[in-house]
Amino acid sequence: MATSTDDDQWEKAEGVPSLTDPFIQKYLAGRDALVAQEKKQRSDHFFRENLSPIAAEACAIVDQIRFSEQQTLWTKEYEDSLESQHVDIYPGMMFLLARERMEKSKLWKIVKNMPKGTLLHCHLEAMIDLDWVLAEAFETEGVCMRSDGALATATALSKTSFSFVFSKTAAKSDVSVWTNDYAANTPIPIGVAADSFPNGGRPAFLEWIQSRCTITADEHLKHHEGPNEVWRKFMSCFPILGSLIYYEPIYRKFIRKLCKDLYDDGVYYVDVRSAFYTPYRSAGHEEWDPDFFNMLDHMEDEVEKFKASDEGKGFWGVRMIWTTIRAFDKRQVIESMKQCIEMKLEFPSLIAGYDLVGQEDAGRPLADVTPELFWFRKACATSGVEIPFFFHAGETLGDGDSVDENLFDAILLGTRRIGHGFSLYKHPLLVDMVKEKKILIESCPVSNEVLRLCGSIMSHPLPALLARGVPCSLCNDDPTILGQRDVGMTHDFWQALQGWENLGLAGLGSLAENSVRWGSYEDVGAKQWVQDIKDGTMGKGIRAQRLKEWLGRWEKFCAWVVDEFGADENLEPEE
Repeated sequence: MATSTDDDQWEKAEGVPSLTDPFIQKYLAGRDALVAQEKKQRSDHFFRENLSPIAAEACAIVDQIRFSEQQTLWTKEYEDSLESQHVDIYPGMMFLLARERMEKSKLWKIVKNMPKGTLLHCHLEAMIDLDWVLAEAFETEGVCMRSDGALATATALSKTSFSFVFSKTAAKSDVSVWTNDYAANTPIPIGVAADSFPNGGRPAFLEWIQSRCTITADEHLKHHEGPNEVWRKFMSCFPILGSLIYYEPIYRKFIRKLCKDLYDDGVYYVDVRSAFYTPYRSAGHEEWDPDFFNMLDHMEDEVEKFKASDEGKGFWGVRMIWTTIRAFDKRQVIESMKQCIEMKLEFPSLIAGYDLVGQEDAGRPLADVTPELFWFRKACATSGVEIPFFFHAGETLGDGDSVDENLFDAILLGTRRIGHGFSLYKHPLLVDMVKEKKILIESCPVSNEVLRLCGSIMSHPLPALLARGVPCSLCNDDPTILGQRDVGMTHDFWQALQGWENLGLAGLGSLAENSVRWGSYEDVGAKQWVQDIKDGTMGKGIRAQRLKEWLGRWEKFCAWVVDEFGADENLEPEE
């Protein structure tokens, strides 16, 4: 076996230079300078350069923990239930396969405690603790289940549409939805339906509901089917989830719980989107409400009650981005826009903006909706209201098609943020425009992975945007449907931290600060919006105040990291 001395002699004989040779050291110094020069262009560079000593120490500790867990927790030598599935184990692996393992890590404990700032991109119907809401449905008098047809076959159980409704007068306790003689849309008390579920009763019923309201690990892995197939499952979940929460006795509790769950996860404010498609029902009413006044009124009421409570002190609030389904025709879009303006006049502090939602690849591109959007601008001006755009755009694998080009229209139409922006990295001109115009990218890595835009966090384009200096934030999009099991943002933050070497805790902190900087806390004109973002903590308004509050929480968090995981801490992963 060759010794070190033998190797040295061989290298000399062959004329192989040593790493210590001056010209090799000169090359390496130039290489390191080039790497450092590139990092100065990153969007998080300024944040890193201004870290306090305690924050810098916390970031170094987290880097050490990350490295340690990569060598232990993310190897097959560590105890693992995935080995039986013949799955390769590595940091940054597919989310639904990694979820249980990540929740055992020290990084999870750290990220869970991190002040994440604000949540700027999520959809109300997919922000539900499903176990909790089903328990509430069983306890709420009059909640029934109904289906478009009998659920008597395996195919029907997986495909036929169903929902939940409130009814006392039409409920049929003696009818079974699980048999072929079921008449479509007959309401059956939820307890009766659950207890009579074939092959398992209520426990099996709950598992079935879970399978219909979430994208399963098996569905997640079938990338060969492409995005369209998983989107069909994804969209089928919303009517079911909406029907569970859009009944006042459950809805009020849901809004209160949503605020608490987010606050407990270090989220202090949320811009939530709703498609206003599933109708709302006030307490005890057999008929749906004629509009969404009560829904918004009850939301505003419960948010204010939470903020005034002891457990809600320090929570900044909730605002709503009104959304229209992008597949709607012109008449439907205009009607939705009219409702948006009407509700803005009724709830000026609650309605924050406007967007179009649904699968971009299957809906109308923004260029096609341009006439309606210009009509909306004029109608807002006539009504004396400010309703800015926060468009979804670039949530696609396309390159140069009409869907990918939604990014051009979103920017030209004056969007203040872009939802997803997955394909933006392909457009160097638009990257420069987004930076110049101070447009934030609401990035949703777990969502993009589960909906088959990328194989794992490792192939997500967000690092490319950060490297080019594009302002971004992390968002969870639809955690109920995506299999995250809670409504906070810890999963997305953890995935980013473990998946990307260049990020680190400092990079996460920058993303969180961005979310605070770009929050839509109040109505301001376009010029004031950009100026407030530029001013940051040096400004005079509510945005500057929020940034200062977050920075205070960030410093306390970094001090906690140092105290809890300092140099003497055992960095081995927890069993």
